[in-house]
Amino acid sequence: MSSAENTQHSLDKSSEKIAAMFDGVAKRYDIINDLSSLFQSRLWRIAARQAVHARAGETVLDVAAGTGTSSLQYAKDGAIVTACDISEGMLKVGRQRYPELNFVYGDATNLPFEDNTFDVVTISYGLRNVSDPDKALREFFRVTKRGGRLVINEFSTPVFPPFRAIYHWYLGTVLPRIAQMMGNKAESYSYLMESIIDWPDQKRLGYIIRRAGWDGIRYKNLSNGIVALHCAVKTFE
Repeated sequence: MSSAENTQHSLDKSSEKIAAMFDGVAKRYDIINDLSSLFQSRLWRIAARQAVHARAGETVLDVAAGTGTSSLQYAKDGAIVTACDISEGMLKVGRQRYPELNFVYGDATNLPFEDNTFDVVTISYGLRNVSDPDKALREFFRVTKRGGRLVINEFSTPVFPPFRAIYHWYLGTVLPRIAQMMGNKAESYSYLMESIIDWPDQKRLGYIIRRAGWDGIRYKNLSNGIVALHCAVKTFE
């Protein structure tokens, strides 16, 4: 059984549970990301933007887009962006902040789009929250045009073991305290820690992406592997 499959059984990743969890933090989500990552999230967002490499006129689907912080950057690069999320709370905040963006409610495992619609599909910190990552990756493949690109920005496995131990300690002790300071429920960050630790490492995720039909899989570690950028292409229908 794969790591992704293990995670699916040990953590509650039902659409309702995930949507409710993010509804509860929607208004504070971006600042929580900055504080909990010690502002590294801003560097990771820049790296993802470079990997997406949105061109003028291209269609970009940003899955698990949240409040649209990343989607806005792709739009600034000239792309026609669709920001998709399962949390109505996130979408509400996003529409208020960025009315110029197109926000659409949607589940990553059952996207409300036609086949071969987008030049790029991207997801940041959302794939590990999906109940069936394999199905989501096949959905991403379905809605991507032939020759289109996939960019996944996700928490991963630090490559240096001593640093990995420190990182896991941080997830289990410091992160919950930050959550409490921000007035968030401790169980949400207990889930966050468990979902990160249980998630497949860089090579295993690459295999899962290939299994969904994608080609040209490559990855880049960010911050010593705290986060990894996986990129792939769709070479056939």
